[in-house]
Amino acid sequence: MEGETGRCVRVLCPKKSLLSSKNPGLRWLIGSPLFLPPFTVVSSFCCLHALHDDDPYSPDFAKEADEIRMLLLRGFNIIGALFVGDGNWEKCAWKAVEASSKMRKFLFGDGDCDLIGAVTDLITDNIHFFVSHSTNVESMEAVSTVVFEDNRETYVWEKGCLLRCELELKLPVFVPLDKTSDVAEIVSSLVDEAAAKLRDPYVAYLVEGSNVDTDELSQSIVLHGMELDSKPDHSDSMLSKASMKESGAKDLACSHFYLKDKNISSSTIRENADAIQIAVLSNQSRNNCKSAVPVAEYFPATEYARNLNVNFKLDVLCYASEDFTIAAALSKLVIPGLIDQLNSIKKAVIPELLSQQPQLCPYHFLPPELLHPITAIYDLRYGETEMKQGEMRRSLHSRLGLPLDRPLLRIANALSFGMKSTKDTHSVKYVSGGIISLIDGSYEYYHYLLYGFDDNGWGCAYRSLQTIISWYRLQQYASIGVPSHREIQQALVDMGDKEPSFVGSRGGVLAYTLLGVDYNQASGDCAFLILDPHYTGNDDLKKIVNGGWCGWKKAIDSKGRNFFLKDKFYNLLLPQRPNMV
Repeated sequence: MEGETGRCVRVLCPKKSLLSSKNPGLRWLIGSPLFLPPFTVVSSFCCLHALHDDDPYSPDFAKEADEIRMLLLRGFNIIGALFVGDGNWEKCAWKAVEASSKMRKFLFGDGDCDLIGAVTDLITDNIHFFVSHSTNVESMEAVSTVVFEDNRETYVWEKGCLLRCELELKLPVFVPLDKTSDVAEIVSSLVDEAAAKLRDPYVAYLVEGSNVDTDELSQSIVLHGMELDSKPDHSDSMLSKASMKESGAKDLACSHFYLKDKNISSSTIRENADAIQIAVLSNQSRNNCKSAVPVAEYFPATEYARNLNVNFKLDVLCYASEDFTIAAALSKLVIPGLIDQLNSIKKAVIPELLSQQPQLCPYHFLPPELLHPITAIYDLRYGETEMKQGEMRRSLHSRLGLPLDRPLLRIANALSFGMKSTKDTHSVKYVSGGIISLIDGSYEYYHYLLYGFDDNGWGCAYRSLQTIISWYRLQQYASIGVPSHREIQQALVDMGDKEPSFVGSRGGVLAYTLLGVDYNQASGDCAFLILDPHYTGNDDLKKIVNGGWCGWKKAIDSKGRNFFLKDKFYNLLLPQRPNMV
């Protein structure tokens, strides 16, 4: 063991995420050796699978690799591990380095590299970092400088970008009726052939910049397999600004395909993900030197066979720096990502080929506190409420250190590419020195005359309830539609609260929707953030806010007028957040 090194470990994820569990075990440290400075920790994944129940420090590398390979975007990789537990720091750090080295080989076949070994002190919550320059324990060094970055998004997204490739494959499979046991081998062979074609010299890749929300024309080029970078070394894949001006199509940098002044961050990606779009095209005739008339041949089946159509839907998201060449991004990130996802789906589909095939579909997510997106593959056969799907989401929450009492990885949480969402427009502060409590999450504004339904004078309570239900929908706690006035009335009749004649009636009670409270405990000054359902105009956000239909109200305003009527009794409805994933 050598002395402390002058090297710096930079941690971009919150320290609390590394200390989220006091249970003994390992956490994989995630970084981007290709695109970020050495020893830069972007996030951490909890190790969930161990070979022995009584030994949390013996990872089941095969299971871990299968799950993380699907989860982790190409462009990121494991750069170390965190040992959670008691013991000699140096020995524990070496165990972490050894585990992360093996894990990298299981994941992507990577060789030895510089790795981080970290150890938590469960008493003080301190984290001790070591670095290793090989798998030789003698090269382990303690790190003297550890920086927990505040402006962490800058490191990931200032010069970073996303690349996305969607691909659907339909493989017709003919299986002899007396040899159904061969179906797995047949399908596996077809999938391997499809994967090999992704690197065919004559396959074509259409690369387009999305340029969402702009009038500029999208940049696009076509690259063929023979033009892609096949060198294992990545050093020549980065372009200087000078060489960018003189480069050909295959040497264009990723920055060529998106706006130079685009402000990318985790929040903008959650709202409206922007990625370089890549499509795979098959050019079957390019290698034919001579013109020829198409020929069809008939090969009669020698025995009765069963036809199976096996469908694969691939959707790969990758991370790269803006100066990385697009050819290198295709060959080193996108194509390996497609092959990994194809093989992962193949493993899940083959066992159920002769029964009801899984309907596997990839989705991309960027949960809170995570700096980079992740990918999850869901089976759509039985819907999201099916028990197995719930268990899978709970497992993902545990691996990513997400809370287990709210849905963050449902399909409705998935990133939207090229779709702009509307932001909430209410102001945040009103009372000087007050403590503010605000609605957490988005909602839809339901008010009089919305969607052409005339409830002016009686429907405000219905509209407030519709706004509340919209919050449950937008936070993915419910998938049902927002009920109409008649459906609300019928529900009250069904539960025995109202008589059947109530359905279709036009009676109502006064109601407001409360979005927040701002209270100064010292002075007693208080204001209420009110969303008023009595608005009858069109959905002009500026008109709604400036007209006071969504804003802070005091019980008694500056002119002495009471907002809450003294001769009325107000019920306070407090919807609760469900405990679910």
